[in-house]
Amino acid sequence: DKTVSLRKDLSEMHEWITQAEEEYLERDFEYKTPDELQKAVEELKRAKEEALQKEVKVRLITDSVNNFIAKAPPAAHEALKKELDVLITSYQQLCSRLNGKWKTLEEVWACWRELLSYLDAENKWLNEIERKLKATENVQGGAEEISESLDSLERLMRHPEDNRNQIRELAQTLTDGGILDELINEKLEKFNTRWEELQQEAVRRQKSLEQSIQSAQETDKTLRLIQESLAVIDKQLTAYAADRVDAAQVPQEAQ
Repeated sequence: DKTVSLRKDLSEMHEWITQAEEEYLERDFEYKTPDELQKAVEELKRAKEEALQKEVKVRLITDSVNNFIAKAPPAAHEALKKELDVLITSYQQLCSRLNGKWKTLEEVWACWRELLSYLDAENKWLNEIERKLKATENVQGGAEEISESLDSLERLMRHPEDNRNQIRELAQTLTDGGILDELINEKLEKFNTRWEELQQEAVRRQKSLEQSIQSAQETDKTLRLIQESLAVIDKQLTAYAADRVDAAQVPQEAQ
């Protein structure tokens, strides 16, 4: 009987749709690791593609039902047409929901990758600060050399807050959805702790360098005054020596 055959095809397709809904749409997913998240993205992509491939079968069933209805007596139309309409609606909803969920997870995965990218960039900057702080631990030279070290440290510290704000926003977006929350909180705690420690150390080093510059400037000033005084004395002594003046005849300081 053609009706039995058609209803069997409709039933099998309904079963497949129900199974796909249970497997990919109604099951609770937990994404605690990047691998789990990536695997879910790939699974939904395959499910979406498989559902699209079923479109050929749905079209064949639709054509078969419509051809049968065109030839069958009106009494057989209503129930079969209703079953077909339900199938088409269910199939279209499944495709739409699978595609929507896949796109959402794709965006979540992209969000996670973007977060990692910003963290990597900021950690590279923190590495530069560490190297700069080590380089300025014992700066040798006068006020000019120390001032150059201070300027280079201050230039490095004039780092925009944009990346850190992006890290905060991306992390909030993911953890609000319960996605990779433990891992993200761990990474953020480590990053923020390091950021705060290096910021504080940089501020201390800036103050230390400023004090060193002041001390060096005072030392330079003192040395300059000594050199000027020595130059005057040297000039006087040279004049005394040229005039063959006896040491006992000149002021005490010249003696």
